[in-house]
Amino acid sequence: MRKKARIIYNPTSGREQFKKVLPDVLIKLEQAGFETSAHATTAVGDATVAARAALQENFDLIIAAGGDGTLNEVINGVAEQDHIPDIGIIPMGTVNDFGRALVIPKDIMEAVDVIIEGDTVPVDIGKMNNRYFINIAGGGKITEVSYEAPSKLKTMIGPLAYYVKGLEMLPEIKSSDVRIEYDGEVFTGEVMLFLIGLTNSVGGFEKLAPEASINDGYFTVLFLERVNLAEFGHIFTLATRGEHLKHPKVHYVKAKDVKVSSFEKVQLNVDGEFGGILPAHFINLKRHVNIFSPLERFEKENNIQKKNEIDGQYQQEIMDSSLEDQ
Repeated sequence: MRKKARIIYNPTSGREQFKKVLPDVLIKLEQAGFETSAHATTAVGDATVAARAALQENFDLIIAAGGDGTLNEVINGVAEQDHIPDIGIIPMGTVNDFGRALVIPKDIMEAVDVIIEGDTVPVDIGKMNNRYFINIAGGGKITEVSYEAPSKLKTMIGPLAYYVKGLEMLPEIKSSDVRIEYDGEVFTGEVMLFLIGLTNSVGGFEKLAPEASINDGYFTVLFLERVNLAEFGHIFTLATRGEHLKHPKVHYVKAKDVKVSSFEKVQLNVDGEFGGILPAHFINLKRHVNIFSPLERFEKENNIQKKNEIDGQYQQEIMDSSLEDQ
């Protein structure tokens, strides 16, 4: 029996390249045995509606073609369902953090080949209050860069748009007084930003969260205490080399459950889009979704043997805790 595939794509992502090759993508999937149709998003939230409709029509897999925002909306459309279809990704965004984490090729046809090959990886997703995220959530003035950078500018100059907008916003960067609770620990004080991550790639910085695992059931939690503008620039430079964790004002932990609150108005960023205002409660949903990935490359680049050892350690901790409870 032929499988039914639904492509949900953002026609403006990736300098509008995907819609130009859509007929070729449809032909390739049809030749591989998929009964395929496509939906072009027209507004914010449309991909969520389209994903829910695909579930009602019993599609076997959903393919998100766009940036992290499009994938986020698709995940929000399926996350609460009893049966979640496999998800394919064709990375067409400005940065494509999640696609990078899963080693999915940026070339459109090569990404389609990954879906046709049929290997999937179970991945964690995050739940923030009543919405879901796949890559990163956070807060602080600097995190607003990703959704304040104009879409036309991102189309014209790609990732450079974020740096242009970031430089523009530097004079406005200030700290926020927050309370962060994570797995029984508490931090209170002023921070420049906080990040709740699921992958090692954030805004194109692949060394920002070096211990991140895509499916170990833990967030990587990073927050930066109040610093002056010069210190902030220095830490930013360290982050490009993966040396920022040595700085005394940078906190980096792993946690399954995180609560952040503030008496101030602090905006939230969820997978590069505006996510509301604090307070927020973040819960890691371990291996909640299966996503197509080039399995051999993924295992090689993510050192699966090491991750299995870590998973074994967590399992042992659980067993030890259960024995203590008895």
